[in-house]
This record gives sequence, structure tokens and C-alpha cells, in this order.
Amino acid sequence: MKDKISSLRAQFEEELSIAASLEVLNSLRVGFLGKKGSLTSLLKELGKLSNDERPAMGQELNSLKEFILSSLAEKAKGIEDGLLRRHTAKGAFDFTLPGRTPRAGGKHPITKVMEKIVSIFAGLGFSIAEGPEVETDYYNFEALNIPRNHPSRDMQDTFYVSDEVVLRTHTSPVQIRVMEKQPPPVRIIAPGKVYRCDADVTHSPMFHQIEGLMVDEGINFNHLKAILEIFVHEFFGPKVGIRFRPSYFPFTEPSAEVDIQCVICSGSGCRVCSQTGWLEVLGAGMVDPAVFSFVHYDSEKWTGFAFGIGIERMAMLKYGIDDIRLFYENDLRFLDQFKHEEI
Repeated sequence: MKDKISSLRAQFEEELSIAASLEVLNSLRVGFLGKKGSLTSLLKELGKLSNDERPAMGQELNSLKEFILSSLAEKAKGIEDGLLRRHTAKGAFDFTLPGRTPRAGGKHPITKVMEKIVSIFAGLGFSIAEGPEVETDYYNFEALNIPRNHPSRDMQDTFYVSDEVVLRTHTSPVQIRVMEKQPPPVRIIAPGKVYRCDADVTHSPMFHQIEGLMVDEGINFNHLKAILEIFVHEFFGPKVGIRFRPSYFPFTEPSAEVDIQCVICSGSGCRVCSQTGWLEVLGAGMVDPAVFSFVHYDSEKWTGFAFGIGIERMAMLKYGIDDIRLFYENDLRFLDQFKHEEI
């Protein structure tokens, strides 16, 4: 074995001495250190040696490997330096020219809005929870008090993978999954992608939502209003008006739509707000006790509220964008406008 190691070292030194390019050096590395290389083959023979010989020969082989690696690196640097000198001598490089600054990218406006909303709720004590985008019918509908053949399923045009599997239509299933594993109190937000069969200037087949859930003893609608008022004023500014309108959602009762004073016309009436002075931004309500029954929460002891925010909707209002499709066309002229935009 010792003679084989010495012979292999001599062979490497001879081949290295005549190597004149980086391509040849790479071939040497593979030939000696690759999976089928000469040194690798010797390493595999260590198992055939006696217990007394094996440690010493193993050390010899490791030393040879380190020698090969350092020699290849030194030779490569010499070749690269030589190439640079030759190019410089021919005037191929002008070292007086300023360097080229690489083009800096920026965060997508959807990402910026998502991070801003998450940071606001994180400051209010909410933690982040995530769940699968390909969801079962049970978590997406049934456990949220939307049984089969219920008319409310028509509110969401669903992508069905099979009879029992869907692309989630909201991130509310995350709330069920969290409550199944965690006893009250619960205070979470669930950001993520959702999917619906809908596409026009204000709807996309794939978009983003943040669902929020808070469960504890004594939670009531006043707590919901306070949390959402704080959020709206943090996001749109302290002077923006806010109102709650009665609405319907299968998993909350009572339910409400939340409107803000139009950010375009400041409430005076315009095309964007259909001359009403108000814009809908999110839906919310108190968690229906029927939902708690699916996760075995005692609705006599625990109460809670939930809300859902469309990220694209918030971004469109924040930046004055009137076509949701602009977010997904990857037009750099559009995206560059938000590179240095602060929320």
C-alpha cells in the first residue's frame, strides 16, 4: 500500500507539471479525487488492511489528498494570474474604468404589503401559523360550518382536485388545524396563497390572504372592533374613517364587512368607490359556536373572533392600482415603481 501511495504521488506531480489550462486541472482533480479516481480506489482498499496497518495508511492517504487539493489550487491561481497578465499586456483591460454596479432588485409590492400587515399584527401579540395550500374538503368547508350542498359554498368558486381535495379558497383552514392542536387561548394570523375560479381586473385565480383568529375567555365584538381599528389606522393612517356593516359568513355570527373612507377621494365620492365615499377592505365576525364544536372547544367558556384580509385588495388601495393583473405580469416597468416605496 505504501508503494502504491508513493507511485500515485509521483504520477500526480508529473501530470501536474505539464498541465497548462484550467480544463486540464479539472480533469486531474476528477482523475485522482473523483468517485472513480485513483486516490478514491486506494481509500476503498483500506478495509483489506490489518488493524495495525490501517491507521498509518489512512493518514498517508489523507495527507496525499490534501497535497493534491492544495497543489491544484496553487496551480490554478498561477494559470489565472498568467492569463490576466497576458490580457493586460494586450490592452484588453482598462483598470481606470469605473466598476459596473449590478442592478439591484426590490421586493414585490405584494410582499411589502404582506410583511407590513404581518408586522402590525405581530405587534399586537399575534403569532404566525401556516398550513397546506392543497386542502381537504373537511378543513376548507365542513369544519368551518359549511356542510356539503350548503348554498354558501357558491360564494367561493372552488378548484377541486378530487371530491375530497381542493385548492384552499381561504386560509381559514389553518385556524381549524391550529385549534385542533392547541388549547385556548389562541391568537394567530395565517398568511398565504388561496385559489378561486375567478379572473378579471379585480380578481385573480391565485391571490393572497391573511386570516386572523383570537380565542379567549370574555372576548366580544368590542375587542374585534378595537383590533381592526388599530390595524386600519396603522396601515392607512390615523385619519382614515372606518365603519362596520352587518354581513354574513358561515363561520362567524354576528358577521361584518369593514369599510374605510375612500383613500382616493377622501370620502367625497369618486369612480373607485362608486360615489359612496367608502371602500370595503375585509370581513370579520365572532366565531360561530358550531366551529368550536369541530375542535372540541367549550363555547360556553371560550369566545373568539376571526377576520380575513385580501392582500391584493390592500395593495391596490395603498398604491392606487386599478388592475390586479398588473401584480403578476412581471413587467419591470411596473415593479420598479415600488422598489424604494415605503409603506
